[in-house]
This record gives sequence, C-alpha cells and structure tokens, in this order.
Amino acid sequence: MIVIYGIKEKLNPIKAQLSDVIHQCMSKVLGMPEDKRAQRFIPMECDDFYYPSGRSDAYTVIEINMMTGRKVETQKQLINALFIDIERELSISPVDIEITIKEQAPHQWGFRGMTGDEVNDLKYKVNV
Repeated sequence: MIVIYGIKEKLNPIKAQLSDVIHQCMSKVLGMPEDKRAQRFIPMECDDFYYPSGRSDAYTVIEINMMTGRKVETQKQLINALFIDIERELSISPVDIEITIKEQAPHQWGFRGMTGDEVNDLKYKVNV
C-alpha cells in the first residue's frame, strides 16, 4: 500500500506517470507483479500541505507500507531507485521527494479475508 501526497495542481497532471514509475521501482527492486499495484493519491490544497523551506511546489511525499521482511539494503535500494527514476522520468528533483517506508508485521495486515501471516499464495517474496 503506497500513499502519495502533493499539491493538487502539481500532482494531478502526473499521477498516472508517477504511478507507473513507482510501480516499476517496486517491481524492479522487490519483485512485485504488475497486478499488485496498490496506490492512493492524495492531492492537496496549497494551504493544507506544509513542507520544509527550500522545496518547490513539486514537493511530493511517498509513504510505502509493507510487511516486515525486506533487508535494509533492499529498502535503501528501493528509495534510491525512486529518487533516480522520478527525477529521470518526471524531472522532479530528489530534494522535492520525501520517502518513508513503514513496516508492519504480517499479522497486522488484512486482505482477501485473512491476515498476512495466514496467506500462502503471494506471487512475490517478502524476505528479499
């Protein structure tokens, strides 16, 4: 589950392309299949979205929620891939991108009528 926040005038026109870039990074680094795209875009009014000085109106926050199990190196590789690919594909400077990874134990996830620790048919690996 990925949640993306930004100023609506900047975020709305690039949502589809940003979604593709994020998912390509998730596939490349984590091995996520194409049909495992779970993203939520939250376009915000300027007066509802405060951000640090030195950033532009393109400032975008990407929160990645995932089950525990990925190595530190893998998580860092994902973050770096996002910085590089977003800048290359959308011309958004890494200074305008903030990424957080939030991990939860598998038993804290619920989908398809069961908890994450009960699922045995995932099409991707969690421990990478």
